[in-house]
Amino acid sequence: MRLFLDTWGWLALADRNDAKHGPAADCYRERSRLRRHVVTSNFVLDELLTLLFLRLPFAEAARFANAIFASPAVTTELVTPERFKAAMALRLRFADKPRISFTDLTSMVIMKELGISEVLTADSHFVQVGMGFHILPG
Repeated sequence: MRLFLDTWGWLALADRNDAKHGPAADCYRERSRLRRHVVTSNFVLDELLTLLFLRLPFAEAARFANAIFASPAVTTELVTPERFKAAMALRLRFADKPRISFTDLTSMVIMKELGISEVLTADSHFVQVGMGFHILPG
């Protein structure tokens, strides 16, 4: 079963001082044993790279980012114009949830399209939308 990695998930993996690093690392290690079983998006990676280089020493951030790009377990899905438009439809649908980031909405579109229900994140928005997503680590 594939796992979607949200920005939070990547940051928890990158920062050994993060309180959720251990459980996140265990979850990632289990799923990354198989090729292409970890999915993320170019929008998630955009957020991640900004925050990663703010939080960690440069060499550590660069090493972590390069490891993501080199990993055969990770597939990076692109937010295409069609997916962007579908995320905008979700934005309008979830008018009562203004705190959901547009990046999260694009992730939800990709997850639904690819049949992925599990996401490595601490972001409760993935559950609040009622689209059948499950947050890991539990």
